[in-house]
Amino acid sequence: MRLDSGLPVLLLRTDHNLFHHGTLGVVRSLGRAGVPVHAVLEGRRNPVSRSRHLHRAHPWAPPAQRPSALLGHLRMIGERIPGGPALLLPMDDAGAIFAAEYADALAPRFAVPPQDPDVPRRVADKARLLAACEEHDVPAPQARVPATPDDVHDAVKALDLPIIAKWARPWLLPRGLRSTTLVHDAADVHRLFASAADHDAGPLVLQRRIPPDGGDWFFQGYFDSAGACLYGGVGRKHLAHPPQAGHTVAGEWVDNPELYEHAVHIVRTLGCRGLVDLDFRRDTGTGDYRLLDFNPRIGAQFRLFTDARGLDLARVLHLDQSGRGVPSARPAIGRNLLVENHYLRQALGPRPRTGALRPLRAADELAWYAGDDLRPFLAMGRQSALRAAERLRAARRDGPSRP
Repeated sequence: MRLDSGLPVLLLRTDHNLFHHGTLGVVRSLGRAGVPVHAVLEGRRNPVSRSRHLHRAHPWAPPAQRPSALLGHLRMIGERIPGGPALLLPMDDAGAIFAAEYADALAPRFAVPPQDPDVPRRVADKARLLAACEEHDVPAPQARVPATPDDVHDAVKALDLPIIAKWARPWLLPRGLRSTTLVHDAADVHRLFASAADHDAGPLVLQRRIPPDGGDWFFQGYFDSAGACLYGGVGRKHLAHPPQAGHTVAGEWVDNPELYEHAVHIVRTLGCRGLVDLDFRRDTGTGDYRLLDFNPRIGAQFRLFTDARGLDLARVLHLDQSGRGVPSARPAIGRNLLVENHYLRQALGPRPRTGALRPLRAADELAWYAGDDLRPFLAMGRQSALRAAERLRAARRDGPSRP
C-alpha cells in the first residue's frame, strides 16, 4: 500500500524509552508505504535510529512541561523537513496533550489532527478520567483518590487488598518509577501515598482490583473530525508487563462486537478524536467491561491491528490527514503480536504470583524482529544485554540486601 509521499511525518516522544517498540512500528509501517518518517530520538543508542525505514532522526526535545522550549525545538526541526507541513504524530500522552493544546502555535510547520484542546488532558489524567466515568455512567473499577493518610486507610479497607495504585499524571513521574502497581500490603500503599511529595504526578488513585478471570482487553481506533470511527479493533492481552498491571506483551485481535461498540460509545461520549488506546477488564460478577485507562494517542501494540490488506492505524491516520479515503477494514481476527524483549524478561525472571508463564504460539507480528529491517532488532538485543550486565554488576556491588 502506497501513501502520499508528499506528507512527511514527525514522531514526537517526550519520555525517555530506548525500547519503545511502538515508535519502531510506526517508522516501519509508514516508511514501507513510501512516507518520509522523521523521529525525535535519544540518539544512536536508540535502536529505532538504525531502521532503514527511518528518513531522519532529530535531536531529543525539551520536555512538554516547558512548552515554549518544546515549540522552539519543533519549529527548528520543521524547518529541516522538506515538503512540509509535516504531520505531527505524538507517541505518548504528554506529547498528545501538548499537540492538542498548542495546535495553533505548531502551524504552519506541522499539521495536527483536529481535537478539542481540553480532551486529551482530561482523559489521560487518571483522577479526571475517574470523575468523567462517574459523570457519564461509564463502568469503571471502584476507586478512591485519598487526600490524607486516614483516607488511604479507609480506601484499603473499602477496596480490599491486593489493590491497584496508579499515579494520575504518569507522564510527570521521575524516570524509573512505575505508573501502575499491584500492591499486596497496606504499608506499601501508605509508602506510595507519602512519596507523592517527591514528584508532581499525583494524586494517587487507588482502584479495586478486578480478578483476571474475565480477561484483560483493549481497544484501539481512529476517529475523524466528526467523531466517526474509521478504523478500530479489539484485542485481548495474554501477557502484560508488569503482570496484570502493564502494557501488552502478547496480544490477540479478537471478534468482540459488544466491547467494540462499548469502546466507540465511550470515545464519543468523552469527546475524543484522532487515535485512541483504551484498556478494559471484564468484571465476571456484573458482566461489565470496566474502563481502566484511556490514552489519547496511538498504542505501542497498534501493529496487532493490521488487516488483510496491510492497513493499520498509522496508515489510516495518514490517509485521512492527506485527504484520501480510508477503505473498509478487512479484520484479521486471530492475528497475534509478541514483544520479544519483555516476553524473554518474564520467561527468564522470577515467577510472578500469578503462576507459570503461558506458552505462546508463533506470533504473526513481532515488535522488534523484521526480515527487511534487522538492525533495530540487533541493537535492541545489544542494549538489553548491556542493561542486564549493569544490573548484575549493581547487584554484586550492593550485596545480598539488594532486592
